[in-house]
Amino acid sequence: MARELIEWDQGLGGRGLPEPPPEPKRVAQERPQERRQEPHAPVAAPPKGDETARLTVLAESAASCTECGLHTGRNRSVFARGSHTADIVFVGEGPGYHEDQEGSPFVGKAGQLLDKMIAAMGEGAGEVYICNVVKCRPPDNRTPTADEAGACKPFLAGQLEIVAPRVIVALGRCAAEHLGCLDEDARGWRGRWSTYEGIPVMPTYHPAFLLRSPNMKRPVWEDLQEVLRRLGKEPPRRGRSG
Repeated sequence: MARELIEWDQGLGGRGLPEPPPEPKRVAQERPQERRQEPHAPVAAPPKGDETARLTVLAESAASCTECGLHTGRNRSVFARGSHTADIVFVGEGPGYHEDQEGSPFVGKAGQLLDKMIAAMGEGAGEVYICNVVKCRPPDNRTPTADEAGACKPFLAGQLEIVAPRVIVALGRCAAEHLGCLDEDARGWRGRWSTYEGIPVMPTYHPAFLLRSPNMKRPVWEDLQEVLRRLGKEPPRRGRSG
């Protein structure tokens, strides 16, 4: 992933004083120089056909990544859980305390609610794929910065390319933003279909938000029903998000 050009201090050489014959000696003036920082090296992966091995390489690369400051506070890198053959990928924001301790996404209270939402859809937790925008826990569970999300982008992009789901569910505004689902005014983003690399994306509220605002579970359930319809499945009539 290419980084922005970084302008370095530019040194200019001076001319020397003329000396006695035969002729003055001059020091050539240096031209201002500009350095380009090399882009991130692509994450090495086995050839297509062995998705499990490719995801393992990505996970190992994420576990040793030091591209942003989040790595200094991590206990464990949090890569993903679920099936690499899933039709649905759920993308969240970033790991919390419990995820950082266990090394798996959505294992706290928000994760328990997400599993209930998935079950209400008629899917098993092992039949979907669950990951986050960033793989290391932000301090105090704050929202990842643009630089932090950018540093992790090769891992998320790699996951989505390898799994190749039929539908992506963006959990929360952060995930929706970094999957390119927000309009310029960033209003009315929930429940509006978008796309990521040709894959349909349904942005909806994060389970952690639902724990604070349980009255918003119904709109989220409506979004998940739309996901099922996009997959050609009949939504359970009495499904609930928990």
